[in-house]
Amino acid sequence: MTLDEVMAKLEAMGTEQTKKTFLRHGAPEPLFGVKIGDLKKLVKEVKKDQQLARALFDTGNSDAMYLAGLTVDPSVMTKELLQSWAQKASWHMIVECTVAGVAAESPYALELAREWMASSEELIATCGWSTYLHYISITSDEKLDIEELRRMLALVESTVHQERNRVRYVMNQFVIVVGSYVLALHDEAMRVAEAIGKVQVNMGETACKVPEAAAYIRKVKAAGKLGAKRKTCIC
Repeated sequence: MTLDEVMAKLEAMGTEQTKKTFLRHGAPEPLFGVKIGDLKKLVKEVKKDQQLARALFDTGNSDAMYLAGLTVDPSVMTKELLQSWAQKASWHMIVECTVAGVAAESPYALELAREWMASSEELIATCGWSTYLHYISITSDEKLDIEELRRMLALVESTVHQERNRVRYVMNQFVIVVGSYVLALHDEAMRVAEAIGKVQVNMGETACKVPEAAAYIRKVKAAGKLGAKRKTCIC
């Protein structure tokens, strides 16, 4: 498929209601308002055309950017291209899902996560924390730096309530992911979750709520899913 053909399909699949929903969540124009489930239906048609995936992301259209993340091959992404994607990402869904998911499955996951977390730009820092937590969800505990994760938990505990809005959100998610996926740090993550309590995040004109970390981790434990790694974090 050509870029024009894909964009025409996206436009036809978009609805005003979905567009309004994304706008309320913080999405900027341009976008058509295509449901994520419908975007996934296009993956088989776009296939793994890397040039097309990159062209889709470069349009700046939110729907196209998300589709690019579903079809690109993370293993062939360069560090420079990932950095470019992080800079071009226009809002938190693209940052936290698309860019972070692709980066987490790339050869540069930890390198970029650490670099981005230290950024003074809110969305870039958000991308860093998201990349790391996605990486944790797909990586065996034996390959994780447990001491680094322990330091990161301590950082969340001491700074989360003073951090920038979306950084607060992903820091809270980080605690949930460590407590749910890393057995060696489950108890420590639970302690941090209890210590930070409810994290306040401005979710805009939506009914979305920030999950309370300790309660979420308990649900995962009750379901018998502690330590169960994911096959992919791109979805």
